[in-house]
Amino acid sequence: MSKITLALSEFVAGFWRLADWQLSLTARRQLIETYLNLGVSSMDHADIYGGHTCESLFGDVLKQAPHLRDGMTLISKCGIRPAIIGDTSRYVNHYDTGRDHIMHSAEHSLTNLATDYLDLLLIHRPDPLMDADEVAEAFVALRQSGKVRHFGVSNFSPAQFSLLQSRLDFPLVTNQVELSPMSMSVLHDGTLDLCQQLKIRPMLWSCLGGGNLMTGVGEKAIRLRGVLEHIKQQTGAADISQVVYAWVRMHPSRPHPIIGSGKPERIAMALASDKIKLDRQQWFSIWQASTGHSVP
Repeated sequence: MSKITLALSEFVAGFWRLADWQLSLTARRQLIETYLNLGVSSMDHADIYGGHTCESLFGDVLKQAPHLRDGMTLISKCGIRPAIIGDTSRYVNHYDTGRDHIMHSAEHSLTNLATDYLDLLLIHRPDPLMDADEVAEAFVALRQSGKVRHFGVSNFSPAQFSLLQSRLDFPLVTNQVELSPMSMSVLHDGTLDLCQQLKIRPMLWSCLGGGNLMTGVGEKAIRLRGVLEHIKQQTGAADISQVVYAWVRMHPSRPHPIIGSGKPERIAMALASDKIKLDRQQWFSIWQASTGHSVP
């Protein structure tokens, strides 16, 4: 296989809420420049984010300031097709990893993001009807045309990852998966073990548990907050979110956490977690608070 040459920034900027933030064009540009100035050059998108609007909102900035494109890595995802109310041809949410849809989605992302190429395209979710040969055919065509430089997957199991990789003569470069103290399945189902085996770095979404770690009222969230607050005091962290980022980044697969914030102070807070170092007992204290029991 050809050597992996894609280098993502240590943290990745996530734009799935970009439409929700209701930022002006000027504010959107300021946010993107803030990320870039702080060393976060990898920008994560998907064709469906914001009801298919987030990529265009981002692309409007690149139309205004095309020079910013050279300093960033653009990532997008495809394969989810939401139902459209009133459209009898799209009456149920479903996955589509057929060649035509992948090609069509990639073209739309290029147009919406105002760019000639994507640095990285991911299949967004595992598709029970995925024909690995058909996906590989789309990837090869996009690669040969220069429209997509690298490929990966999101939320794939080790078996699903290996199946698709078996049809390609170039490497899948990442698996974007959920990991937080609220959701730890990838620690134990072989997903991150495969990343280590193949020496690829995963991307992590929802590291803060969708906000549940901060505000959740369930027993698990409350239990975790208590432990995180204690470790925050031990380490001198400014916020329990920094402890969480330090916890996920301690995994030997060297993951790239995705920051899903539009607030400069929250972005800076996440990046400052790089200075927080946990020991093994602190790491397992968080694991134990999540599971509700000690290790076997």
